[in-house]
Amino acid sequence: MLLLDRRRFLTGAGVFAAGSVALTGGASAYEAGFQLDQTRYFIAPPTWPANLTLKIAVIADIHACEPWMSAERIASIVDLANAQKPDMTVLLGDFVCTHRFVSGYVAPGAWAEQLARLEAPLGVHAILGNHDWWSAAIPTHPPDGARSIRKALAGAGIPLLENRAIKLSHGGQDFWLVGLGDQLAHGHHRRGDDDLAGSLRNVGDSAPVILLAHEPFIFEHVPDRVALTLSGHTHGGQINLPLIGAPFAPEGPHTTKRYVYGVYREGGRHLVVSGGLGTSYAPVRIGVPPEVVMVTVGAGNA
Repeated sequence: MLLLDRRRFLTGAGVFAAGSVALTGGASAYEAGFQLDQTRYFIAPPTWPANLTLKIAVIADIHACEPWMSAERIASIVDLANAQKPDMTVLLGDFVCTHRFVSGYVAPGAWAEQLARLEAPLGVHAILGNHDWWSAAIPTHPPDGARSIRKALAGAGIPLLENRAIKLSHGGQDFWLVGLGDQLAHGHHRRGDDDLAGSLRNVGDSAPVILLAHEPFIFEHVPDRVALTLSGHTHGGQINLPLIGAPFAPEGPHTTKRYVYGVYREGGRHLVVSGGLGTSYAPVRIGVPPEVVMVTVGAGNA
């Protein structure tokens, strides 16, 4: 069963930016069009324990840069997530921006300082995205790429799960949180850094499993052992038009299926794909407002 509720904050013109204005650096148009959605999903996987209800804040695809995703804007995202009082917050990668339509670089320490303010009883947990790996190729970014991002997250006290599983407990019920390495870490047509089978071998008992995977491509191959997969990467297509859909939504190496946005169910497994917050390739969003996603997982949802 699934219920969806969507609420909009900082209302504006309806898109991230009018395309032609955004591409020429029209920050004022971007500001006017910035809308931050809070999207809620209520999910009941059939294998989920009856006595475990978990509220998860999902923050994906920040793509920090000036003027589109400044440290101040990231601060407002943190404030919104904290206001929901989640049990756990997850960061699904792509902390940095690698497109060239920017007026300035936001250093990892600056965005990590804001993310350090995230609050949740079960902690804040992160994975990396493809642009975090690819950032080393951008002249304005540190040449060590993902290493500087790992360092920033560590300095913020945010553990990074790369092909790792950790056991958590909430309300007396255990569950596992598994973080997958990025599936496009070494380029579109080269190998990724992901090891799904190896990660799941670290799950030591029958407690339910939540998987963090930056790209949703892997979902077709996720075993029934995993009740819920949380992903970003697609930006909901970034441009999603009525009747046409999302023509630019990325496709991945692991699947022929398109997981673009929202909730997907295959058998007893659920996937939630966040529309994310920032942009890649160009600072344009049409029909897909930036969002903080709140996922409530519980057998009693209907």
